[in-house]
Amino acid sequence: MRYAAPPVGDLRWRAPVEPPHTDGVTKAIWFRSICLGINTAYPNADHDEDCLFANVWAPTGATAESKLPVWIFFPGGGYVAITNANWNGAEVVEKSGHNIVLVNFNYRVGLWGFLASERVRADGDLNLGLLDQRRLMAWVKTHIASFGGDPDHVVIHGASAGAGSVAMHMVAHGGRNDNLFIGAMAESLFFPAQPFVSELEYQFDRVVRQTGCDGLDPSQQMACLRSKPAGILQAVNFAQSFPGRLGGPMPLFYWTPCIDGDFIQDLPYRMFREGKYVDVPLLFGTTTDEGSYFAADAGSPADVTTFLANNYPQLRRKDMAAILDRYPKLAPVQRHREWFPTASQAYGEATFVCPTVNVLNAVQHRLNNHTSDIIINNNNNITTTTNTNTNTPLPATSKSVFAYRYNVVDADNLAAGYGVPHIFEAAAIFGPNNIGGAAASYYGINAPVVPLMMSYWISFVRALNPNIYRQVGSPAWEAWGGESQRLVFETGGPARMETTPTEELERCQFWLGLGKTMEQKKMRL
Repeated sequence: MRYAAPPVGDLRWRAPVEPPHTDGVTKAIWFRSICLGINTAYPNADHDEDCLFANVWAPTGATAESKLPVWIFFPGGGYVAITNANWNGAEVVEKSGHNIVLVNFNYRVGLWGFLASERVRADGDLNLGLLDQRRLMAWVKTHIASFGGDPDHVVIHGASAGAGSVAMHMVAHGGRNDNLFIGAMAESLFFPAQPFVSELEYQFDRVVRQTGCDGLDPSQQMACLRSKPAGILQAVNFAQSFPGRLGGPMPLFYWTPCIDGDFIQDLPYRMFREGKYVDVPLLFGTTTDEGSYFAADAGSPADVTTFLANNYPQLRRKDMAAILDRYPKLAPVQRHREWFPTASQAYGEATFVCPTVNVLNAVQHRLNNHTSDIIINNNNNITTTTNTNTNTPLPATSKSVFAYRYNVVDADNLAAGYGVPHIFEAAAIFGPNNIGGAAASYYGINAPVVPLMMSYWISFVRALNPNIYRQVGSPAWEAWGGESQRLVFETGGPARMETTPTEELERCQFWLGLGKTMEQKKMRL
């Protein structure tokens, strides 16, 4: 179903608007086009510029009076593509006892969603992919009751860039609560470099030069780009070197959200530290080997630092030395050169693991001190109270945060040297039949983890707590708390709680200190 008008013609690089009105019944029984990502051939049967569609799975017979909890899934793909579009939500609806409604959708990515410049701002909008997501949530607020969903009980959930998007909506407009969601789940919270608009003029200059629009007055360049056929624009939708990083491998994520001063008012870490976020229950986690799918096959320390600099180009020579001090040579893995495990661990922690840890710590720090606590009352109105006495009990409205580490191994992943890779848990959350390409082990040795994880996630959607409807006999999931506790999922055994290792927390503090250089932002706890 369309949740916004086709973003074509004069609507290119503009905020999404209401879809056109249609009369009669539209049969929404097949998936529509996925948004164009980098390096995608155009035209093709599966992708198109006209792509702002949503999918809804709801119990048969649900009505506007059903008021079922709503689960919105944000797909990922590094903001440069949609790599997990159209996952099937039927099984989680069934396994919930027909007590939830699930929504997933497309949003603009790459050049189409994250082109940035003051020239874009003057004749268009910035961070369009995030604005599309916001539009989808507004569409859910307006229409989900027609599918049996409760517009006042919406939990947002994302994987990778979808998880990063969840964090962006928590801090959107400085943490303004538009009452679009009451809980948030994140698989592998993704914080790439998130530059200011002024730092991205070079990207826009490249686009206008490569499309033949550079000879015009700057005020006419957006009109020129809008006049180009989609194929010409898609031909320049690819990764290129960041300034100062000529030659060598291209950055993994060339197009990303920018700090626009409005939707994203500052670097995310700072806003979390300052309490500028929507205060809701959280369920965040990562896999054990987040960086293995992405890391360069490094054969030397220099290969490690070159790879990191190609993706975080403001890292300095002294930063590289400090990184290598904390990430020495590790034990080898199959099918990779000797410094690959180091590159994998460093990138995985810098980009996924430590953003998760540092955001959870920022939220927990605020809960512990509850200075200027944001309280959401029964009418979803915000009030603010100030209490600087850290010895007094937390108010009853304070929100819990839950964390996990996914350590379920797979023989094929181990043989490929990937360990437990990025968002490998998705097949357990949605069911292996529903995501496409799930590992064979989910139908064998790892089958027991599927109902276990699915029940925790369904419970969080329904009750904002993973314990209420968890699988019978499964362990209680304790909150992150002051001891940084997380639930560990492992092959062949029940889940268990662990305290995040001190050395991992120390490395995350190190990356936190580099946050400004990496454009994630430094904050002090």
